[in-house]
Amino acid sequence: MKTIKGPAVFLAQFVNDTAPYDTLDGLAEWAAGHGYLGVQIPSWDGRLFDLAKAAESRGYCEEIMGVLATHGIEVTELSTHLQGQLVAVHPAYDLAFDGFAPEAVRGKPAARQVWAVEQLKLAAKASSNLGLSAHASFSGALAWPYLYPWPQRPAGLVETAFDELAARWKPILDVFDENGVDVAFEIHPGEDLHDGATFEMFLDRVGNHPRANILYDPSHFLLQQLDYLAFIDIYHERIRAFHVKDAEFNPTGRQGVYGGFQNWADRAGRFRSLGDGQVDFAGIFSRLTKHGFDGWAVMEWECCIKDSEQGAEEGAPFIAAHIIQVAKRAFDDFAASGVDAAMNRRMLGL
Repeated sequence: MKTIKGPAVFLAQFVNDTAPYDTLDGLAEWAAGHGYLGVQIPSWDGRLFDLAKAAESRGYCEEIMGVLATHGIEVTELSTHLQGQLVAVHPAYDLAFDGFAPEAVRGKPAARQVWAVEQLKLAAKASSNLGLSAHASFSGALAWPYLYPWPQRPAGLVETAFDELAARWKPILDVFDENGVDVAFEIHPGEDLHDGATFEMFLDRVGNHPRANILYDPSHFLLQQLDYLAFIDIYHERIRAFHVKDAEFNPTGRQGVYGGFQNWADRAGRFRSLGDGQVDFAGIFSRLTKHGFDGWAVMEWECCIKDSEQGAEEGAPFIAAHIIQVAKRAFDDFAASGVDAAMNRRMLGL
């Protein structure tokens, strides 16, 4: 067993145009002030990070690490959630996702995909230059609009979608492999990889690629009513990153898992700040520790009720209180009898 690292915070939900949230230095100081030891950096935000420069320059990466180190902060992972989404986009979502891409490729799905793939390859090199072993991203989605089987899905539709998704990701995964970095796909509704079954479908099609792994976020599983503790037991060998995010699911006579097209505050399932929801984090930290996960526990703040600053302030101590310092000796050592191999054989009548 190993001890999980943390607490850390994903910066994406906190960046804005006012100090200290508009620079990496300012956010590092802010995070340290709240008790965080690491930050997960959104690679698409030029106010914080230049992805292309990081891919080509170790010196730039050393500068980034130096800025963080002055505040006692480390980089946990880079994130390409927005770029990963654009690796595979169903036409129904073209307009909705165009805002994730630069102006030059908006309205041009093929060019947008080429850009996204290049972004992922840059992220592989940048992660390596930063000395990171895991990278956080989304898979994108081609089959998602057909999630519910009505109208009846034509035979082979889902299989074709997953064949294509795997074909797009296999070369990207190979570049990550060349750079010694795992891709940790956040298993998330809206992505074709949204539960264990869909992850397995993808994994089979990329030949059990060693770099195809998982970012574990229990909030998305609770809202699907999936057993998120059993998920760890099944997939622990592939879990390479961890978002600590809370959620609650309170079905009513009017709505359930699908949410009735309501806004976040009025949905039966909604994300909450840490400690305000229903996720069993004691169970999660125990399971991850038991299975030897030694990555970072990264808070992702998303709450439709509580202010982000209060969520950030409460998040670090919440995570710190759940990190289990792995035992250095057995609890029952005091009762050790000191028997040897010969005694063991005699005790068994051998």
